Amino acid sequence: MSSVAKATSIRFSGFGGQGIILSAVVLGDALVIHRGLYAAQTQSYGSEARGGQCQSELMVSEKPILTPISATNDILVAMFQTALNTYVDSLRKGGALFVDSELVKDLSRVPSETACHSIPATQIASGLGNKMAANMVMLGYFAGVTNMISLEHLDSALAENVRAQFLDLNKKAIRAGFDLSRNG
Repeated sequence: MSSVAKATSIRFSGFGGQGIILSAVVLGDALVIHRGLYAAQTQSYGSEARGGQCQSELMVSEKPILTPISATNDILVAMFQTALNTYVDSLRKGGALFVDSELVKDLSRVPSETACHSIPATQIASGLGNKMAANMVMLGYFAGVTNMISLEHLDSALAENVRAQFLDLNKKAIRAGFDLSRNG
């Protein structure tokens, strides 16, 4: 498991209905409950709710967090083009970017020193039966790449935050993303 000695700022961004906030909540819960880390999560979304832009920032640290927001993000997850365009300038130099290749096509504004991870999260989720699980595909991939949290811990946190009728699909989506990070 990777260390989180200094505070790490992770921004999830997309549009309402993509499960952006749920991704941050599940990851934050898993890190707090299973890794014993500190986490603080904030969120915002447009007045449109579904379809409007939304984002959630998660601060994670081994020490108490004094502020839940950061001027720059260590990691940016962008689930559609407008989200990337809005937040790419907040990504710290040498940070990591995770994008859904189906919905983010233009990476021209991404600095060359950024570690860029582009996966077809929506396509994979559609193959599992529901494109709305793309956020969980991305979360599984994120976990596999960063080694920040285990698949089992994500599953456990997911069970606490998702209705039973959607649990199996979301677990499959997390596993598909995690497997892609290991095999792809």
